[in-house]
Amino acid sequence: MKSIARTFTLSLGLAATVLFLATITIAVWQSQLREYEPVVCRVAAGVLYDAAVVDPGHALTIRSTRGVEQLKSISPNLWYVVSYEKQITEFGGEHRPALPFSLPYGGPIGFSVLNTLDQNSTFCLAVIPWGPSDLVMMVGGAQVRFGQMLMSFVGRNIFPLFLVALAFASMVLIGAWLSGRFVGRGIDRVTRRALAIDPSAPQGSISLDEVPIELKPLVEALNRAFDEINAYIKMQRRFLGNAAHQLRTPLTLLRARIEDVADPPLRIALVRDMRRLTSLVSAMLDLARLQNHAIEKGPIDLADVTRDVLADFSPSALDAGIELSLEQPEEDGTVVQGVEAAVRSALANLVGNALIHARGARRVTATLHRGRVSISDDGAGFSPGDERQLIEPFQTGNAAEGGAGLGLSIVQEIMAAHGGEFIITSTPGGGTTASLRFPEATARAMSDNRSGNVETA
Repeated sequence: MKSIARTFTLSLGLAATVLFLATITIAVWQSQLREYEPVVCRVAAGVLYDAAVVDPGHALTIRSTRGVEQLKSISPNLWYVVSYEKQITEFGGEHRPALPFSLPYGGPIGFSVLNTLDQNSTFCLAVIPWGPSDLVMMVGGAQVRFGQMLMSFVGRNIFPLFLVALAFASMVLIGAWLSGRFVGRGIDRVTRRALAIDPSAPQGSISLDEVPIELKPLVEALNRAFDEINAYIKMQRRFLGNAAHQLRTPLTLLRARIEDVADPPLRIALVRDMRRLTSLVSAMLDLARLQNHAIEKGPIDLADVTRDVLADFSPSALDAGIELSLEQPEEDGTVVQGVEAAVRSALANLVGNALIHARGARRVTATLHRGRVSISDDGAGFSPGDERQLIEPFQTGNAAEGGAGLGLSIVQEIMAAHGGEFIITSTPGGGTTASLRFPEATARAMSDNRSGNVETA
């Protein structure tokens, strides 16, 4: 796809060139209508001047050039007399009328249109300096083509035409630059308004008030597409929430009936499967609520929430032979704005994911910093580039261990709802680190950068 600005510039340049050439053509045509005889005089005299030759013996001849032959072919009544000093050459003497002066002519230099002696016709007199003397040409009955008149006009007015062409080119460049700026500004306004729309809830639309007329059909199509996408997203979220809600009642009844199973191994297996299914339904409900932005923030202490989550998972970690630890290099700055239940759920997902899917892990560590908490393990890790795949819904790090596959996706939604970041880094054989970075951490980093700049200054 070509650049709009480039295409517009080329189009404007082509239009200006056509206009310029048309202007010159009209000017020559008007000149022909007003001053046909003087123009013909100059053209014919120029053709003869280019063909004139004086040999060393001072013999004057008119060479049979292309211009001369063309002049003769289109002028059946052509005659001319050319003289240089005392040398005279003549063509079409039978058509030449009586002249009002004798030859050779010794008058002033220049171009003139004179009447013949009988006053019935006119002829051209051209006196042009040539070496030590003047070349005198008298031409009558000449006819010239429009192209010859055009070339003669351009030759006589080359400097004014250059100035006009320069003015046209300047107008084209300035017009293209200004038009490109205006078009670019219109597109930028549309782009900014499109980027301001929340991708997770594109119910907003781009206002047509400040949109150029040429872009309104495009913006209307975008608004229509946004509305359709928003309706589809709402339908999907509504279906997800309703499905999860409707599943809760049969799950509760099924859980009660499992307790009546007489076979202990079968009952244990059914209870485990029921917990996984219940976890999946709860995760779907949490995901539906977060996607609908049902969140009200308040101050929460990451240190307290992290300790509680680690305490909840201590029995599971003990059974798995994995050590849980907490590191807090800084004693303050762990209070962030958010929803405690949602943050607790995110941390529980990360810790539980590390205990289940971190192959070969012997230790899981929670590290607290200002506005940030990280869960690290010393397991096998995974290959770089798999982070995005793990965050996708219904993807798990270890398919052999089972799992709902919604945990990390819910963590991502929780951090998006809090305006923060969820970052996963891993090194094969070096473990995995999952970090929750809240806006407070970003604000502190910006403050530290400003302070460092001031001190350096």
